[in-house]
Amino acid sequence: MATARHFICSVLVVSITLAAAYVEELDDRFNEMRRSEPWLVEFYAPWCEYCKTFEPIWYDVAAELKSQGSHINVGKLDTTLYTDAVAEFKIRGYPSIIFIKGDKYFHYNGQRTKDAILEFTYRVSGPSVRALTSVRLFQHVLSRHQLCFVYVGGRSPLKGQFYKVASEFVIHNYFFSATVDVLPQAVTLQDGPSVVVFKDGSYDIYNEVRDGNLSSWVDRERFPRYFLMDSFSLYQMGERTKLVAVAVVDEKNPSAESIRYKSLVEKVATEYSDQYSMNFQFGYVDGNDYINGVVMGELPMPSLIVMNMSIDGYYLPGYTVETTEDLLQFLNSILTGRAELLGGNGFLRRIKRLYYRATSALKTSFASAPFGTCFLISLPLVVIGFIVMGICTAERVDDEKADDGTHSAVTHRKRAAVKHSEAKKKD
Repeated sequence: MATARHFICSVLVVSITLAAAYVEELDDRFNEMRRSEPWLVEFYAPWCEYCKTFEPIWYDVAAELKSQGSHINVGKLDTTLYTDAVAEFKIRGYPSIIFIKGDKYFHYNGQRTKDAILEFTYRVSGPSVRALTSVRLFQHVLSRHQLCFVYVGGRSPLKGQFYKVASEFVIHNYFFSATVDVLPQAVTLQDGPSVVVFKDGSYDIYNEVRDGNLSSWVDRERFPRYFLMDSFSLYQMGERTKLVAVAVVDEKNPSAESIRYKSLVEKVATEYSDQYSMNFQFGYVDGNDYINGVVMGELPMPSLIVMNMSIDGYYLPGYTVETTEDLLQFLNSILTGRAELLGGNGFLRRIKRLYYRATSALKTSFASAPFGTCFLISLPLVVIGFIVMGICTAERVDDEKADDGTHSAVTHRKRAAVKHSEAKKKD
């Protein structure tokens, strides 16, 4: 048994070492290297604990790309040594993952998993818009991608708009172009060029009069109607105009009530899409950690909540939501302004949120490492105490020196006066 464990550990060490060999530690020569070849780069800081736990995943990404014969290089850059990179690539947190092609670069904002990062890499490494040249290829794309946008038709001003929007949103979704003759039989379009979003087993056609400009429409439609949301997707919701309606549940300990909440939200998202998809994004959240930061308190699970992520505001139903009609009534009260908006990002609210996040971080840190947390808290207090004591002591010493100096000056003047008087008498 011990021999088997030793063998397994040896294999793991060798595997990690080999995978690490595919990740290049970058230096100041990177500015020249990136001009000729595409790079997938992790920007990190040595003090970042999450960067250390993320390291094996990053090695797996590099090994997978290498095994597929990809021409994409994988590297990592210590931003504490190369500080110019922080400003150039607009680094706001660690680890930051960026795909770089010459002068262009794309930030990755998804889940920190191998599959999600690889999917992002495949998407941005190719053209922003990919051509679908056959019915078979079209069907393959629809079976592989849960959500994608397709331009159908020949040359037109709409096609130019589509390509421009695709270059902006390719970090999130796939974009394709096709001619009418390669459309699946189940897809029926009107005459003329069209932009279609395929998601959740159905499709919607862009209408400029109804939907506004193309970029705003793509931004609203780039998520499934109902899906499992995490902190990354919720963070992205802050850049959108839609309200976020979610069931907050504990997937590890599911209850009948949590299943009912999820079913109600999913039913409204799919069956009432025409009425509510313009204003609401639907989904569910596993756990309440992120939501607690919005409400600045402990939201019980399961719960229903609607959030305005752009202003950190939220709505809670004032009654028990048991049926679809109850949920629709709650959503309608929000749209008509009858529901009370809680939270927000006013000045006092921001101060309170900073205090809440600081105390929450301390509680989490104390729970995992009580002695270390106490040391970190007490260390600045001790330093401040020494500084204050030093200042007070220095002031007393200076006073004493000043007093001594004054006394010496007076004595010197008295002696000089006596000598002058004696000299006069002799004269």
